Amino acid sequence: MYTIADLPAPLDPARHQRLLECETATIGHFREEGFIDPEIRCQLDEVRVAGVAVTLSLPPGDGTLLNHAMRLLRPGDVLVIDRQGDRRHACWGGVLTEVGSHLGLAGVIIDGTATDLATLRAKRFPVWSRGVSSLTTKLADQGGAMNLPVSVGGVVVSAGDVVLADENGVVVLPPSEVDAVIDHTLELQRQEERILERLAQGECLPDISGASSMVENRLTPSN
Repeated sequence: MYTIADLPAPLDPARHQRLLECETATIGHFREEGFIDPEIRCQLDEVRVAGVAVTLSLPPGDGTLLNHAMRLLRPGDVLVIDRQGDRRHACWGGVLTEVGSHLGLAGVIIDGTATDLATLRAKRFPVWSRGVSSLTTKLADQGGAMNLPVSVGGVVVSAGDVVLADENGVVVLPPSEVDAVIDHTLELQRQEERILERLAQGECLPDISGASSMVENRLTPSN
C-alpha cells in the first residue's frame, strides 16, 4: 500500500536566504540534536542548500513511489529518503537528477546509495548519500509512504522540518527553532571572524577562548 500525506508549507524566502548564510559546522558548535550520520556525505564540493523536508520511505529495492513523487515535488524542496536499511540498491541516478534539476529541487538526502556520479557532478545537483552503487532500485510496486515521519541517519525527520546541508554534513531543525538557530549561528560566525583577526595580531587561541583558564583552574598537581 501507498500512503501520501499533504506537502508541507514551503520555507519563507527571507528565512531561506538567512539560513543559507549559516554553516552546519557552526551550528555544531552549540547544538547536539538533528545532525544526520556523517557517513551520509555530499557527492559535491562547495555546496549548501536549505529548504523544507519532503519525506519518502521506500521499501528495499523499490523506487516506485520515488518515481511518482517527481510529479508532486516543488522548487526548493529538500527530498529526504528513508531506504529502510537498504544500502545496496541506489534509488537516485542520472534520470532523476535531470528531473530534479528541471523541477528546481534544492537537494536530496538519502539514507542509502546513489548512482551515476558523473551526471550528478556535471549537473551540480546536490545529493547526500552513504556512497554509490551500480545496483539500482526497480519499479517493484511494493508500497511506501510520503510525508510521514522517517528515520534518516539516526534522526527522525518529519515533513516540514527545515534542512540545512553543506559539504560538512546535514542538520535538521524543527520549524519553531529555526529563527533562534539562525541568529545564534550568524553571531558565532561574526565572532569567529573577530577571533581570526586577533590571531593574526599575535594573540594565543587558548587565551582568546578561555580554555587555558579552565584548565589552570582545575589543574591537579602531577606529584
